Amino acid sequence: MVYSLEEFEKFDKIKSKVLKYVLYKKRTEQEVRQKFSKEIEENILDNIIEELKENSYIDDYVYIERAVNEFINLKSLSIQELKYKLYLKGIEDNLIDEFISKNMENLEEYEQKSAYKIINKKRSLMEEDEIRLYLLKKGYKEENIQKALTEN
Repeated sequence: MVYSLEEFEKFDKIKSKVLKYVLYKKRTEQEVRQKFSKEIEENILDNIIEELKENSYIDDYVYIERAVNEFINLKSLSIQELKYKLYLKGIEDNLIDEFISKNMENLEEYEQKSAYKIINKKRSLMEEDEIRLYLLKKGYKEENIQKALTEN
């Protein structure tokens, strides 16, 4: 496709706007699509996203790695809750599953530590069975809950 100078400048201006959005904070492809779908024609947005992906400005797998590291450092979540948070960002299930299977050992350890923290926090307010049920509802695995309870 050949652009006139005017069309090229318009495209470049739009691309700069999208790039600025992505550089401000790492975004998933879905977040970019949602943000600009109403103001940029679909085929132009597709071209911009493709170019940003080729230049590694948008990389959903890298986004997963960063987001999970951030969650691990800041929150107490189950592996299921991590998956759900990533899914809400519009990341494909297969990418999420691939990351989790590659990092299962570390994520299991994180889930046990998270359960341990929650147990310690809730222990004065709830009975052990209530805490167990609470954690199960939040997606914690039974074996990780049990290990966290026995460490207490």
